[in-house]
Amino acid sequence: AAQAVLDAYFCTLSKTPQQSIAAALRAAADQVVPEYKTTPGGSKIWPSEPLPSIRAALLAIAAELEAQ
Repeated sequence: AAQAVLDAYFCTLSKTPQQSIAAALRAAADQVVPEYKTTPGGSKIWPSEPLPSIRAALLAIAAELEAQ
């Protein structure tokens, strides 16, 4: 998980600092609160509250940084 966050950050170093931090936050959101999980049968299972709100908060911070 930590490597995914670092990779996202370092892959965007040529962009603004805000964009690099936003990329790291998006990667952290994906690692901590995946959008959904897939069962062996291929069905999608959506996480229950409060996980989606935590994911939304992390992604909102990333969007705010990208808008700066």
